[in-house]
Amino acid sequence: MYERKILPELNCGLDLIGEVLYGKWKMRLLWFINEGFQRPSELQRKIPGASRRVLNVQLKELESHELVGKVIYPVVPPKVEYHLTDFGKSLIPVIGAIGQWGDQHDGRLRMLILKNILP
Repeated sequence: MYERKILPELNCGLDLIGEVLYGKWKMRLLWFINEGFQRPSELQRKIPGASRRVLNVQLKELESHELVGKVIYPVVPPKVEYHLTDFGKSLIPVIGAIGQWGDQHDGRLRMLILKNILP
């Protein structure tokens, strides 16, 4: 398992939220779990660009930060479902606001992102 060599700087709220939400798919995972997509296979279908392994790693990190809870049902094959904790639910309005800002500035953001990707 990955072991950090340098301790993160946790000097302010932005540092803290960055540590918790850093990861390409974490905000989407929280959003989709809130929308009712709880099984790993459902989340994989909602985020086809992410590998199953990466999603599992990020779900485990969200679980360790107490934003997501996991229930493992004792059936064969094992059934796993994720849910937001109350702590995780408190982030949903913030993620929604960030998404709205992105929607409001869609054209400009796309242009800037593509300008930096394409030569």
